[in-house]
Amino acid sequence: MNVPTMAEMMAQGKQPEILFWVGCAGSFDDRAKKITKAFVKILNKADVNFAVLGTEESCSGDPAKRSGNEFLFQMQAISNIEVMNAYEIKKVVTACPHCFNTLKNEYPQLGGDFEVMHHTQFLKSLLDEGRITIQGGAYKGKRITFHDPCYLGRANEVYEAPRELIQKLEVELVEMKRCKSNGLCCGAGGAQMFKDSEKGNKDINIERTEEALEVKPDIIATGCPFCNTMMTDGIKNKEEEQNIKVLDIVELIVNAQDL
Repeated sequence: MNVPTMAEMMAQGKQPEILFWVGCAGSFDDRAKKITKAFVKILNKADVNFAVLGTEESCSGDPAKRSGNEFLFQMQAISNIEVMNAYEIKKVVTACPHCFNTLKNEYPQLGGDFEVMHHTQFLKSLLDEGRITIQGGAYKGKRITFHDPCYLGRANEVYEAPRELIQKLEVELVEMKRCKSNGLCCGAGGAQMFKDSEKGNKDINIERTEEALEVKPDIIATGCPFCNTMMTDGIKNKEEEQNIKVLDIVELIVNAQDL
């Protein structure tokens, strides 16, 4: 795959249109790597001039901050900001709402002023500019429900971009009873992804999966690697993995076009 690094770009005296911030999940989690690769396929197909930081990219600091370690967060953030400022980066796109929210809303206070977009927002802009086209293909007529990631939806009020992309696939978009500004967390936010569940009657991801099952979808669409994991686990818990797929929006687009 054609994935240049910022260091390679600088060596050639070039500046990319966007920095693709991959994030820890997109770099190391086997499931999330598929989302990363799908997004890169679209960037290459649309001739988007992009680069990644590669080994120079560290964790955004979101898990540290959410779990209360402000000192570690600032260390991670300042380190990233120094690297990005040295490369004179202006525009950042990421497939992780946690990275998106942190870079967009918390880095400016520490000297990192970048234009930050979620991958669904960026794909929508490519669509509007005519740089990509989206057809229904394999998904035409399927029932798809979209689970709003907390840091994309309620935290940053991005509701329409992902839905508009889904509807371009010529599918039936069905909403869960709790959606958009009333959406329910998948259970992984606030660094909960990395710890065992606390005592209770039911895990949040099971509750959310049950809400998805109520609308009888063929596919649960996500826009976050953590949500993808939690919803996939929920589908497995309900023994529905043969009937219902959990896919990131960018995977839907790539699969539909057979890129």
